[in-house]
Amino acid sequence: MARTVAPVVPFPRRPLTPSDDEVRLWYENALGWPTVPGVPVRLAVGVCFDVLDVPAEAGCAALERLGRSGGLGRGFPVALREGRMRLLVAAGSAEELPGLLEWLDWGALALDLVAVGAGGLMDAPWPPGAVADGDAGGDAGGGAGPAARPFPPGRDGSQGAAVWLRPPEPGRGAEASLPTLSAMGTRGGARGDRDVPPDLVRLVNTVATQVHRVRLRRACAAVRADGQPLAFS
Repeated sequence: MARTVAPVVPFPRRPLTPSDDEVRLWYENALGWPTVPGVPVRLAVGVCFDVLDVPAEAGCAALERLGRSGGLGRGFPVALREGRMRLLVAAGSAEELPGLLEWLDWGALALDLVAVGAGGLMDAPWPPGAVADGDAGGDAGGGAGPAARPFPPGRDGSQGAAVWLRPPEPGRGAEASLPTLSAMGTRGGARGDRDVPPDLVRLVNTVATQVHRVRLRRACAAVRADGQPLAFS
């Protein structure tokens, strides 16, 4: 008696990358963050959050330093794109930045620190759990795939798509985790809560310090490379 062999039917596979519509719906429905029409998906800045845009090297150093001082570098969303780090802060913070830098004695220096506020846009990083093409190995059974890796290929084939280093958490009031101004610059410190973000003053001062150190380090490296004297401004 001949044995009947059932045809091989592959398990359903979830998409390797989310569509633009899926990305837009995740931000608008899960977080309540407005997007703007067009492709790629961009978030409207200044409504629910502002952004501090800094070199990734300086941003990582700042987060590490804040983390060592009571874990205050944790808790608020951080994104990466093409060597730049985007630190999400409370809406309205961009307007406070020039005054804060002056008050902290950073106003006289040209810092690679950009604040994006009302009217600005930010490329929407892939939602948590999204994977780059070719990263879905072992997911044939429909289980959860690997998290998005830093700097995956963009949808148009270019490098440098935005990704979350620390994604916002739906259902927990993402805006409540954003650094903002508080009396005496002590928000969260007294409670000892490691998930409470730093006060905006402390964050800006720490980030500015690391941005300046990165600038000096690169300038010194350039001097060693060409042997020319360096004039500091």
